Parts: sequence; structure tokens; C-alpha cells
Amino acid sequence: MNLLYLTILLPLIGFLLLAFSRGRWSENTAATVGVGSIGLAALVTVYVAMDFFAQKAAGVQLFEQSLWTWMAVGNFNIGVTLVLDGLSLTMLSVVTGVGFFIHMFASWYMRGEEGYS
Repeated sequence: MNLLYLTILLPLIGFLLLAFSRGRWSENTAATVGVGSIGLAALVTVYVAMDFFAQKAAGVQLFEQSLWTWMAVGNFNIGVTLVLDGLSLTMLSVVTGVGFFIHMFASWYMRGEEGYS
């Protein structure tokens, strides 16, 4: 379950790579980075789902992954935490799965267009 943060980080890295390349990459490279980052996030989601259901069988209903403490004032701490339950896992699966297929279709549809990458 420690890989849950990758579902956010991988698409962000793909976006940053594509944004800072500013169209200098070939169509194939841009499509590989775009589709690959979302595809890896979808694979991580599948792994997280399998791990979640294995832990659910052991009695764990909610998973929390604390990333960092954003602010601490005395005994009051505000942390950045990812929380995963059944509903959020369903939404995560839908978003990464549909997003992957949208990226695949868009890379095929835009191939050969000016300004593609």
C-alpha cells in the first residue's frame, strides 16, 4: 500500500515532462510519456486494489498513508494524508482506467496533426 502516492505522482511527472519539453519531442516520444505515465498509474491502481482487498479480508476497512506534516503549531499538527476506502478505490480505478483509454485514443487521433507534441 505504500505505492498509493504514485497514482498522483506519475501523471504529474508525465505532465511536467511534456510541458517542459515544449513540443521538441517527436510524436512517438510524447505519446509514450503521456500514455505511459497514465498507464503506470493505472497499473499501480490495480496493485493497490489487490493489496487493499487482501487487507480487507484481514479486517482492515480503511487505509491511511501519511505523506508529510504541512504545519505544526504546538500540539496541533496538520498533515497531508492519503485515505483509501472502498469508494475512493472505485473512483481511483475509474479515473485512472478511463484516463488511460482517453490518452490512448487521443494519441491515435492526433497523430500527424500540427502541434501534436
